[in-house]
Amino acid sequence: MLGTLTTKLQDVFSALKGKKRLTEENISEAVNDVRLALLEADVNYAVTKTLVKQIKEKALGETLIKSVAPGQQFIKIVHDELVALMGGSEEGLNLSGQPAIILLCGLQGSGKTTHCAKLARYLKKKGEAKNPLLVACDLQRPAAVEQLKILGEQIGVKVFFIAGEKDPIYVAKEALKQARDGNHDVMIVDTAGRLHIDEELMAQLATIKELLQPKEILFVANATTGQDAVNVATEFNKKMAVTGSILTMLDGNTRGGAAISIREVTGKPLKFEGIGERVDDIQVFNPKSMADRILGMGDTINLVKKAQEHMDEEEAKKLEQKMRTASFTYDDYLKQIQTVKKMGSIKSLLGMLPGMSQLPAMDFDEKEFFKVEAMILSMTQGERSEKSELTTPRRKRVAQGSGTKIEDVNKLVKSFKQAKQFFKNMPNMKQLEKMLGGSLWR
Repeated sequence: MLGTLTTKLQDVFSALKGKKRLTEENISEAVNDVRLALLEADVNYAVTKTLVKQIKEKALGETLIKSVAPGQQFIKIVHDELVALMGGSEEGLNLSGQPAIILLCGLQGSGKTTHCAKLARYLKKKGEAKNPLLVACDLQRPAAVEQLKILGEQIGVKVFFIAGEKDPIYVAKEALKQARDGNHDVMIVDTAGRLHIDEELMAQLATIKELLQPKEILFVANATTGQDAVNVATEFNKKMAVTGSILTMLDGNTRGGAAISIREVTGKPLKFEGIGERVDDIQVFNPKSMADRILGMGDTINLVKKAQEHMDEEEAKKLEQKMRTASFTYDDYLKQIQTVKKMGSIKSLLGMLPGMSQLPAMDFDEKEFFKVEAMILSMTQGERSEKSELTTPRRKRVAQGSGTKIEDVNKLVKSFKQAKQFFKNMPNMKQLEKMLGGSLWR
C-alpha cells in the first residue's frame, strides 16, 4: 500500500539528511518535491496546494532544535501537517436512537454490501451492538441481496429482505418496523450503487434518508480510484449531507490520494478503512496511523490494537517469564503462531513494523511459516514440552505426519535451540529494558 508515495517522500527526506541546517533554498526544493509526490499520488490539487503551503510556512518558521537533525525536523513537520489534514483524531459513530440507523451509499463496486457486514461484525465484537440488523435495499445489482444474506449468515447477524420486491423505499419502511419490533439496537442499510449524476436514483436515496432519519450516512469510497473517489464523495455530500466516509481496498495497490484528500474536500471525517477481504478486515481510521504509513513509519497504532485484541495479558506475562529464563517450549511457540494467525497475514503484520515494508524480505512465502505449525502439531506432548528428545526416528515421524521433509524438521529444531541459546546469553536484559523504557515483550 502507498508504496510509490512513501518511496518518493523518503527520497525527499534522504536529500535533507546531509544538510547541516534548514535554509529557505533547501526547504523550497524539498517542498516542491513533496508537492510533485502528492500530485503523482492523485492527491487533490487544491489540497496539495494548501498542504505544501502550510509545510513551507512551518519549516521556515520552525525554531531549530540543535540535538535534532534538520531532516528529522522536516519529517515531523510533514507528519504533523498530514495528521491535521486528515482530521487529527479518530471519529466514532453516532449510535443514538432505537435503533441507531447507519446508511451506506456510494458507487457500484465500491464495497458497500461487504462493508455493511464488516461494520455489523465490528460493532458486535466491540460490544457496541448486541443485536444488529442488516437491511438489503440494493435491488439494482443482481445477487446483491443474496450476497448480504450469505455475509449475514457468516457473521451471525439477521438480514431483512423482501423476496421479489423492487421498491427499496418499501423495503426500508418495513425494515424499520422489523427493527423496532425485533429489538434490534443497530440497523445497517445497504443501498444500490449509483452515479451521483443519476438524479432518479439520488432522489430515491434521498427519500430513504427522509424515511429512516439515519444518524450516520457513510459514503463508501474505493481507495484505488484516487481523485475520482474524492470528486464523487463531494457530490454525494452535497446531495445527502454524509456524516463520514469508509475508505475501502486500502490493502491494494493504491496511490493514497483519496486517503489524504477526502477529509479536507468534504469537510467530513474518514471513520473506517477496509484493509482486506475478510469480514474482520475493517478498522477505525486513525489519521496518525495513516500519516505513519504514508511516511514509511509502519503502523504500530493498529498493530498494538490487534495484539491487545488477540493476546491474553496473563499469557503474555507467562511467556515473558519463559523468555527471560529460556524455558519456553514448542507448545509456547505453537500458541504464538496460532495467536498471530488470528491477527491476519504475517506479511501484513510485518508491514506494520517501521521500515519492514520497504525490505525485499517482505516477499517471503507465508506457507513456510505455517509449516512450523504443522510440524509442532505432529509432535507428541512429550516432544512439545521437550521431555522427550527429538531423535532421528522421531523427526522422520514428525515430517511424515506434517507432510514435510526431515530437513524441515531439522531446521526447526536447530532454529529453536538457537533461540533458546540466544535468550540464555542475554544476562543484561533488564538493563536493555531500562534503555528502551519498559518491558521488551509488552
